[in-house]
Amino acid sequence: MDSPDRRPLSGAQWTIAAAGHEAVVVEVGGGVRAYRHDGVDYLDGYAEDELCPGCAGQVLAPWPNRIRDGRYAFGDRSLQLTLTEPERGVAIHGLVNWVPWQLLEHSADAVTLGYDLPAQPGYPWPLRLRSRWSVGPDGLRAEHEVTNTGGEAAPFGFAVHPYLRLPGVAVDDLAMLLPARSRLLLDSRLLPIGATPVAGTEYDWTSRRRIGAARLDLTFGDVARDDDGGSAVSLAAPDGSAGVRIWADREFGWWQVFTGDTLTGERHRRSVAIEPMTCPPDAFRSGRDVMTLAPGETWRGAWGVRPGA
Repeated sequence: MDSPDRRPLSGAQWTIAAAGHEAVVVEVGGGVRAYRHDGVDYLDGYAEDELCPGCAGQVLAPWPNRIRDGRYAFGDRSLQLTLTEPERGVAIHGLVNWVPWQLLEHSADAVTLGYDLPAQPGYPWPLRLRSRWSVGPDGLRAEHEVTNTGGEAAPFGFAVHPYLRLPGVAVDDLAMLLPARSRLLLDSRLLPIGATPVAGTEYDWTSRRRIGAARLDLTFGDVARDDDGGSAVSLAAPDGSAGVRIWADREFGWWQVFTGDTLTGERHRRSVAIEPMTCPPDAFRSGRDVMTLAPGETWRGAWGVRPGA
């Protein structure tokens, strides 16, 4: 018999809805568990009482992706993070994706959650995180802000981890448009060792084409920007009858694409994680596009998902 005090594995749930769009945001990790329009699911989410699989919909801060050996230096400090992907010997996806976020505001079409990250070994800088999730005629929108509440400058990066899908369309058959002119070269631990242009290679999706049999867990950079400085990635059905688009503002200069090949069961290659990132993997070591937040400084960024390619 279930205990009366038993709570869903993803914690409290907040549903927001408007104009035929609906999303569910969760307490654990402060991320988005589901997004649908007119009953069609465009995010590959998970059940209320399911442990979040494959980081689906999670917020990744204060760094995205992997840090080699969990070790990095900042200023005159040498720091060691917990190895949260021990099989590869890396620290992955930050420090806020498994913690309980707090409800700050909730209306019919929007919810704002917050989490205060304490200073700790490996990352000795306190941060205040706020995420506002909303839905409306333009789809799902997320607005994030992160403030350095400590007395010293802090290194910082940010990403999110949504899985996009078109129900009834296999990953192989999805046509992808990805406005990135280079990709990172990776070692066996999925850590970057260089970069190379995608033009003329099997990794070039600057013109829309099928994903096919490509097995992707890659970071794409040198992004072609829209007029407003942002960029977008889209997936479409083979006949163009359906599509989904994820956009990110100028704060995000990198896209991670993961075709779910290492996921098991029904989730294997069922959807594509398309992750806007402010910096590439291992950025705390390379320094590439790592932000430095001064005491009291706030970073802000936004992204979203909408039907249509």
